Amino acid sequence: MGPVELLHMSVFSQSFSPCGRFLAAGNNYGEIALFSLSAALSPDASEGSQKPILNFTAHDGPVFSLLSTDTHLLSAGNGEISAWSWAELIKKSTKAAWTRKPSYETSLEIPEINAMIINPKDNSLIVGGGDNNIHIMDMETGIFKSVLKGHTDYIHCLCFKEREEEILSGGEDGAVRIWDSRTNRPVHCIEVFKYEECARALEWISCLATDSDWMLCGGGPSLSLWHLRSMSPTSVFPLPGCQREAVFHQDLIMSVGEGPYVSHCLHGGTVKAQIPCTPSSLNTLALNLKNTEHRVMTVGGSSHQIDVFTNFSYRAFSLSF
Repeated sequence: MGPVELLHMSVFSQSFSPCGRFLAAGNNYGEIALFSLSAALSPDASEGSQKPILNFTAHDGPVFSLLSTDTHLLSAGNGEISAWSWAELIKKSTKAAWTRKPSYETSLEIPEINAMIINPKDNSLIVGGGDNNIHIMDMETGIFKSVLKGHTDYIHCLCFKEREEEILSGGEDGAVRIWDSRTNRPVHCIEVFKYEECARALEWISCLATDSDWMLCGGGPSLSLWHLRSMSPTSVFPLPGCQREAVFHQDLIMSVGEGPYVSHCLHGGTVKAQIPCTPSSLNTLALNLKNTEHRVMTVGGSSHQIDVFTNFSYRAFSLSF
């Protein structure tokens, strides 16, 4: 890849292998890079240890979403999802195990797939994207078995609330919709931009996360923490710009978006710290908590470099595509 492509690269998605020793990252050119975290974190790591052990083209357009199951890496691009066996990828073999397309209403549209999550209760894959709908695929058969309709504009983000078996979706229409995964019926719709304390000029929702009775959501509106039983915002975080990914971690909320830093926030609404990063703007934040040996946070965005944090308070080094 030439210097011009590197200059214009964006990392959109990432996922850790089930064993926690590898990181996959997807970019705007349809490529997936596989990094060995064990090599990059080893005491005798060299500059080469921060380069991919494998780099291949997975889709024609950007790799908007990556997700790992116990055995496969799932990647989503424009209108299609492909599965790659982790065992094969580690052996540097890049033949897709399968590729599936949700059934779209018109054959003309190839909507991007922005988000994928697994429902662990029934082993189904839940995908959301540019056709405003949520498609649910049975992982055993590969058949898309249901479509959830309700959003009036495209879906950016999804998360799953295990105890209630609820799917949460957020989109360009500014709504967070909550669905019962057992009946596929809508349960609630929260129009975040209508709450004065969260409202800004833009409406869309670009990030969602849940932790028991709590939800984080942000995008056009300010990043806010919601108590789902009372359906009301309890804290609004004073972060400028759109937040594209936010996660709960122990007593902190970590968030990335416009701006070259990871924000550490307290549940009460205070921004405790902003940790500098290499990319000027960030799209994705992932935590590898599978084993203590490879416990890292990785963030990617408008750069060919992915920052790695071994201690969440400062950047240790960067991997590069």
